Amino acid sequence: MPDSLQVPTDTLQVAPQDSAAIDEDTPVVAQAEQDSIQKFFYRFSADGTASSGNAERLLLQLTSAFDWKPTSQFKLSSSPSFIYGQQSGKLAEREFAADIRGSFWHQKSIYGLGFISWERSNLRNIRSRWIQAAGVGFKLIQKKNAYFSITNLILYENTDFIERTDIDVWRNSTRLLGEFAPDKAGKFTVTSVVFLQPAFSMRNNFRWNGNLVLAYKMSNAISFRTKFENTYESFVVPGRKTNDFRWTIGLAIQK
Repeated sequence: MPDSLQVPTDTLQVAPQDSAAIDEDTPVVAQAEQDSIQKFFYRFSADGTASSGNAERLLLQLTSAFDWKPTSQFKLSSSPSFIYGQQSGKLAEREFAADIRGSFWHQKSIYGLGFISWERSNLRNIRSRWIQAAGVGFKLIQKKNAYFSITNLILYENTDFIERTDIDVWRNSTRLLGEFAPDKAGKFTVTSVVFLQPAFSMRNNFRWNGNLVLAYKMSNAISFRTKFENTYESFVVPGRKTNDFRWTIGLAIQK
């Protein structure tokens, strides 16, 4: 469910390639600012859980992030993801998400951004959801071991529900992104992202989601991490709950 990550934008300044904690699999109004001197950046993450016996549960979560900076003033980013889950042998999650984001003056303290995204969700019975958005970002704290930024966008959303009336709605989207590295080497990072998305054109239509990621860098390319994430939507199909919580453990690979 959505600005970009790298030094010195939207990430810690521990080292040009030492920030593996921002997650692009949150709603696609987001980007993690990947702003080191390198022109291309990628990261792949795999999380999951499995249990059997009285409680049978399978969850696989694959996420990725790509950044390409053709110039110092413009950057293209994408963060496709896939989530698959079964509960007691029955399909629960089969979630697809893809997006393309553009950041303008991404190395500045104030920068512009815009994006288009698509998602499909078995969990929320959504056949397709298209979003287009544009706005501005502010980097308020940029230190070696701490980072905090706020973005605000105006977005247009079209959601095709499988079992209820489709909606076309305008929203405001505010993202709060913070990252902290308590150790001097920057091997351990704590990252949190929160999105608040009230609707302008529909009363009582509100979405919010957020996640907390704890990551430990085992090598230059591989990090061990655990993630807690929560998603809330007030407008859902009949029989579906408005709130979803997920906790996963896995690895991230980046370069």
